[in-house]
Amino acid sequence: MYPGAHALQSPQRPAVIMASTGEQLTYGELDERSVRLAHVFREAGLRRGDVVALLTDNSIHAYEVYWAAVRSGFYITLVNHHLSAPEIAYIVNDSGAAALVVSHALADLARDVAGQIRATVRVRLAYGGDVDGFDDYAAALAGASAEPPADQPRGADLLYSSGTTGRPKGIRPELPDRQVGEPGDTLVELLRLFYGFDQDAVYLSPAPVYHAAPLRYGASVHALGGTVVMMERFDPEDALRAIERYRVTHSQWVPTHFIRLLRLPEKVRTAYDLSSHRVVVHAAAPCPPDVKRAMIDWWGPKLYEYYSATEGIGMTLITSEEWLTKPGSVGRPILGQPRICDDEGRVLPAGETGTVYFAREGDGSFEYLGDPDKTRGAQHPEHADWVTLGDVGHLDEDGYLFLTDRRTFMIISGGVNIYPQEIENVLALHPDITDVAVIGVPDPEMGEAVKAVAQPAPGVTPGPELEERLIAYVRERIAHYKAPRSVDFVDELPRTPTGKLVKGKLKARYVLPGPA
Repeated sequence: MYPGAHALQSPQRPAVIMASTGEQLTYGELDERSVRLAHVFREAGLRRGDVVALLTDNSIHAYEVYWAAVRSGFYITLVNHHLSAPEIAYIVNDSGAAALVVSHALADLARDVAGQIRATVRVRLAYGGDVDGFDDYAAALAGASAEPPADQPRGADLLYSSGTTGRPKGIRPELPDRQVGEPGDTLVELLRLFYGFDQDAVYLSPAPVYHAAPLRYGASVHALGGTVVMMERFDPEDALRAIERYRVTHSQWVPTHFIRLLRLPEKVRTAYDLSSHRVVVHAAAPCPPDVKRAMIDWWGPKLYEYYSATEGIGMTLITSEEWLTKPGSVGRPILGQPRICDDEGRVLPAGETGTVYFAREGDGSFEYLGDPDKTRGAQHPEHADWVTLGDVGHLDEDGYLFLTDRRTFMIISGGVNIYPQEIENVLALHPDITDVAVIGVPDPEMGEAVKAVAQPAPGVTPGPELEERLIAYVRERIAHYKAPRSVDFVDELPRTPTGKLVKGKLKARYVLPGPA
């Protein structure tokens, strides 16, 4: 299914609602506007396999552009608007985009980008207001046909990795060989089967739409005929208010959202009616066990955690009930089969830690755009259809996957492997800090030493006394050799808007430059 099918049955049903303003986009409007924009693209010469880039804030128009591309056999590339103009221009150019659509809310940034992109970006449109260097989006749509094309091949997203360790890379899947209205979308079926998404679903999306999970889940809701409630930006009390106001049934979060929700005063947390809320999905980053347990205590056993990635190579899922018996697990596979391998690629038995691969299933084929070495580097040395994201973990005797950390974040201190995530989990809800990261820093004796970098809570004074309290707190809970040797304090840690810690940027502060 796709919005056009629901527009025929229920044209006035809201497809998107903006949480704070109540602004709505109906299925009738979504279908017509995406059809008109599809004609604009085609009349400009775009053909199947071409790329449409979108630079936007959270806006109802984002899904108009998305569906215009997807119903035309194009790739759609949403760009992180928190990047600098040169970084955005790099993605637009690297993707080979033939069209760029921007939001007036990002006008200054869009103007800077316009001067740095190639002339091959021949369609340049701006919605919400005028932007120098871009044509008027509404006028372009008004002059286009509202008749759906006879041929509507299914397109796909072409999203970029977060670029936490260098320039981001585009993740380009194979285009499906079917029309947009034909069944076959794996994610849509998974959401329907495991989470109960249907046309009555009201899905709260508190994260930026350019991120893979909010974009794909919102599109899947549209495929099933439900309603996406999109927050303009995340605020913990506003999220509770939106659940009550719109009778939200499903939602998706990252652990930093949970932590901010849990820090709300008790009287705020209990002030809103959350009785409509049936399914709470979370992913994107490891969730500290104490945080997850606190959320289950508050919201009930409604939490579903999945492990996957933009690459779409595999997926695991765990319910609240399962997690309470297997705390720390990210579940059992529902797409692809996990394999745990040592450094030589040998499959390890249950309980042993190694690199996590997924044996791909179905339409999981992809490539890192313009980087065949990175594509090959993600593949198992003997099985090209086994792919890794670089995570480390193990399977238990029941087939549940436990993640230890990213291999690139592992600390080797005195020849012993230490995984920062375990230490971060201990400190996550410490009342004296708001955020924390653990990294390895150069040490002349041990090779690397464990360092915590923390953001003090409001009213808490950073300094030696707080450092001692935090180190002692860790030593009381896990092995002493894992405890930080030192703690630095910062005003804010480098995180993406989706909550991922940019550890590469953080570690760079502590790496001494080499000889000139």
